[in-house]
Amino acid sequence: MLLLDRLVGLDLVSWTLVGLSVVLLVHLVPYLFDPHAIRKYPGPLLARLSDIWLGWVAAHGHRSERVHELHQKYGTFVRIAPNHLSISDPDALQVVYGHGTGTLKSNFYDAFVSIQRGLFNTRSRPQHARKRKIVSHIFSQKSVLEFEPHVRTHLALLFKQWDKLCEGGVKGLSGEEGEGGWRGREGRVWYDCLPWYNYLAFDIIAGDLAFGSSFGMLVACKDSAPVAVSHKAAMAAYGDSAARDIEIQHFPAVQVLNDRGEYSASLGVLPPHWRPLAKRIPWFSKGNQAVQRLAGIAVAAVAQRLANPENDRVDLLAKLQDGRDDNGDPMGREELTAEALTQLIAGSDTTSNSSCAITYHLARNPHVQRKLQDELDQALAGDDDPVATYESVKRLPYLETVINEALRIHSTSGIGLPRLVPEGGLTVCGKFFPEGTVLSVPTYTIHRDASVWGEDVEAFRPERWFEQDKVAVQKTFNPFSFGPRSCVGRNLASLELLVIVASIFRRYEFVLEDPEYELETREGFLRKPVECKVGMRRRNV
Repeated sequence: MLLLDRLVGLDLVSWTLVGLSVVLLVHLVPYLFDPHAIRKYPGPLLARLSDIWLGWVAAHGHRSERVHELHQKYGTFVRIAPNHLSISDPDALQVVYGHGTGTLKSNFYDAFVSIQRGLFNTRSRPQHARKRKIVSHIFSQKSVLEFEPHVRTHLALLFKQWDKLCEGGVKGLSGEEGEGGWRGREGRVWYDCLPWYNYLAFDIIAGDLAFGSSFGMLVACKDSAPVAVSHKAAMAAYGDSAARDIEIQHFPAVQVLNDRGEYSASLGVLPPHWRPLAKRIPWFSKGNQAVQRLAGIAVAAVAQRLANPENDRVDLLAKLQDGRDDNGDPMGREELTAEALTQLIAGSDTTSNSSCAITYHLARNPHVQRKLQDELDQALAGDDDPVATYESVKRLPYLETVINEALRIHSTSGIGLPRLVPEGGLTVCGKFFPEGTVLSVPTYTIHRDASVWGEDVEAFRPERWFEQDKVAVQKTFNPFSFGPRSCVGRNLASLELLVIVASIFRRYEFVLEDPEYELETREGFLRKPVECKVGMRRRNV
């Protein structure tokens, strides 16, 4: 009590001194003590003393670019937090993320947990092994091919909408269509293609494949999804006919997903003991609301889907229900919903972001677009179906290099994913790091390594894939991460991108209104285009 009375009686100057003392104790002492022996590595002064620097950078949406600038300034090793070292050497990938090295996900991933831990955010090796065993068979190449009809159905629906826009462009009309303004001029429709890629991706993966029915965004031309008002009530009605009557509201799912990504990526770089305080800040409060709404989308969709047990369609949820671990046990209610949510987030974001980036780069490089269209015209000659099949396009070399080059220059996951050094320490690129050190390899930066990709690393040039050393490229190209925690859905992502890009660029031609227009991006956990304004018209094929 005496101490408390003395603290209450302190004046402003005294409180300031107390605050400075706490700051010195919390930040300066660990820096001087240097428990992980990384004080010798360069980086911003504030980053060496506090996690605030990385939190600030992450919250402003350009973490990958900022860390890349630091590597250009300081070299291979950069300290981006008191206990976090970024390593920009492709050789570090196999050590930091590879099989058998024993590294674990850091507490960064705790900020991504909502319903319960899923395949993406669990930090336990046994839990991850169990979940991956259940989930991995779903994304085998054989299983993924069963999903192709759903992808092609939604692409055909997108084409109906885009053909209407193209007709308006030919007539020189102008007006509003759905959420995005568009106008017709010079035989083209000028519009922002990003929302349409969001609608397509959400209707395919987040609706049709994950939950058994489309969200209907392509039909409504609107970003909207049903959200369970009460997670508890929806989970209680799980699999029961009462689930059909759960209370729902509709929210813009894409915006919710974006807000959640920025919130979690910013919160995750802060120390765990700071996070409860950070959540009181208005910006973080908004993000926490997005987390709850995004979980509500999965809770509502799964409850509704399982209320119709007679539905025998082949989709991700059905395969998740059928999955069993080593003991023969299926996933429980919450676990099933958490995994479905993981697929919603991972599948929709990556597909829409990558499709949009590919469209931008092809519109900005007309000669590349024409070369791709020549390959598509030749390979698909005589095929009247507007939507290509995976079988017809899976071995087209230029199509593959166009997609790979876009994934190189616009990696949806560009940040260095943090890993904890295990017991016994780890040697990376000739440097030893003790147990508990956080290491990461930034994909954005290694995808711009001039020694691997050539001096023109910022140029979109698919031809480099035929020229560069294949071994160096193979060990450096990292769009789906690496090792046991790599993206389990890469087969589905590859199928989607091949079919989507081939079908769209065989049917349409895209240009930029301003040839010097730069694609603006914003990064939460994933790096996303903000908008992508293009001119589009139908091709004569």
